[in-house]
Amino acid sequence: MEISILFLPLIASIISGFFGKYIGDRNSEIITSALVSISALLSIFVLYQVIVNQYEENIVIATWINSGSLDVNWSMLIDPLSAVMLVVVTSVSSLVHIYSIGYMSHDPHKPRFMAYLSLFTFAMLMLVTSDNFIQLFFGWEGVGLCSYFLIGFWFKKESANAAAIKAFVVNRVGDFGFALGIFLIFYLFGTVNYSEVFQQIPTVVDKDLSFLGFDVKAIDLICLLLFIGAMGKSAQILLHTWLPDAMEGPTPVSALIHAATMVTAGVFLVVRCSPIYEYSPLILNLITIVGMTTAFFAATVALVQTDIKKIIAYSTCSQLGYMFFAAGVGAYNVAMFHLFTHAFFKALLFLGSGSVIHAFKDEQDINNMGGVWKKLPYTYVLMIIGTLALTGFPFLSGFYSKDAIIEFAYLKGNTTGYYAAGIGIFTAFLTSIYSWRLIFKTFHGKYNNKEVKIEETHESPLVMLIPLIILSIGAIFAGFLFKDLFVGHGADNHFWANSIKFLVPLSIEHPPTWFLLLTPCLVLLSIPIAYYLFVKNKEIPNQIANINKPLYNFLINKWYFDELYEVIFIKPSKKIGLFLWKFCDGKLIDGFGPDGISSIIKKCSIKANKFQSGFIYQYAFVMLLGFSALLTFLIIK
Repeated sequence: MEISILFLPLIASIISGFFGKYIGDRNSEIITSALVSISALLSIFVLYQVIVNQYEENIVIATWINSGSLDVNWSMLIDPLSAVMLVVVTSVSSLVHIYSIGYMSHDPHKPRFMAYLSLFTFAMLMLVTSDNFIQLFFGWEGVGLCSYFLIGFWFKKESANAAAIKAFVVNRVGDFGFALGIFLIFYLFGTVNYSEVFQQIPTVVDKDLSFLGFDVKAIDLICLLLFIGAMGKSAQILLHTWLPDAMEGPTPVSALIHAATMVTAGVFLVVRCSPIYEYSPLILNLITIVGMTTAFFAATVALVQTDIKKIIAYSTCSQLGYMFFAAGVGAYNVAMFHLFTHAFFKALLFLGSGSVIHAFKDEQDINNMGGVWKKLPYTYVLMIIGTLALTGFPFLSGFYSKDAIIEFAYLKGNTTGYYAAGIGIFTAFLTSIYSWRLIFKTFHGKYNNKEVKIEETHESPLVMLIPLIILSIGAIFAGFLFKDLFVGHGADNHFWANSIKFLVPLSIEHPPTWFLLLTPCLVLLSIPIAYYLFVKNKEIPNQIANINKPLYNFLINKWYFDELYEVIFIKPSKKIGLFLWKFCDGKLIDGFGPDGISSIIKKCSIKANKFQSGFIYQYAFVMLLGFSALLTFLIIK
């Protein structure tokens, strides 16, 4: 059964990718959706077994690498952590597959698209079920490759190609750090298997390494390198620039990659490696600071974006920041809880935005929408549910997980924890503002689209609405149903068993009542504020932007990270590349190599050609001269 979960998406990908033109578009869609859905149902059953029977298993599929001391198997590790990820990945993926049947109905390359989706799912399942770092890295790179295919699916668009390349290159930066971390792990422990590495961690806690002329703790260096990999994949600040541009791909891709799967791989990595990170308080503090800074940064940028998908993309980036700072304060179970709930409401919002874009015939600017809540009633209600869950509205999924993160940060009781809690509360308020801005500008007010008449807008077909309805159920109830299972009693939580390690037990106390009420009150207050700003008096945001023009430009240009990287990395790289091409390759290598030799031969052949007159008497005269010279030489000798 477990092996079926892994291989059904791969089989679906092979069938659709290689035989799609023979079986047709409809059969490709049905087969891929059905096989991935079966994988999702089996994953739910596995999670049930883990919850009820404490089921754990390590299934060896094949011997992969056996060289010297390096012994790596292709295995499936089933434990609470991987079981949760299996449900998240396969559930969202199956719903995205079904949704794509309607959304991609007019695309001429549907089999290829469905094949990419299924292959991506397989790679992600490889990642989350690994029992060693090599298999984890294999799935990690497979996910990155598939994301390149999916983001650049509409490859005839220059912007889609650029976004795909950008995502691939930026992720390579993080992956390089991740690879170095794996090398260091093998160097220190002689193995890459989780169980063996985690057992040996206490033996290297005090071990120092010389790195770049400095003596650093080996454990800190391992954690830092692994975290660099996580930063790239989960789009944390400094390595985040690829995420908004990735919205150039089809909307189902955005939901799959950026809601519940690829971008959560970094969070999964940190949580999986909790037995390592628990021994590195320095890097945990760094993770907290990076995570919370990312959450704040992304929320501020989302305030001024007008592309509906980019707003939700920055929201994803912000929520990933929450997950990281939860892990940074040692609340790994809470990070996984937010990952779990976030998958439902964020996939709901992405697919809901796809429904809106579908209705407006590919329009994505929220300034060109408005006044269609009666024309899209189901999409409207479902997106409101997703928005309420995202903002942490009381008793919806996001309320339980996000508030738990802020509470545990406060209970950490140190400067970093207080910083994270304070920024977390303020970011939650900003999240609510930009989320309701999206809703109000998209569905309320005056209809602003000049290309599509309001009569032409219509609700999405049932095949697109059913996944939204299922996700909305998760967005409403997932937090309430799973809070005790995932978070209950802090470090004494029995569900996670040995899959998460707590060296320092989490506090089971409660923050002051005023602190518990602060975030929900701000979330509730933000709704009338947003309604006043974006429905009742829409000139006020423009006036604020004009008064604070430098700040507005700073936010609309995304803190100028792209421009900064253009100056620091891209332009120098282009100049170096141009120099290597024009001078080193063109003038030196080709000049003295193939081109130079060919030029010399050509010149010599032209000169030799002059001796080819075609007159026999000239040839005879030359032969006579040669014979005379030879005879003279022999006589003299």
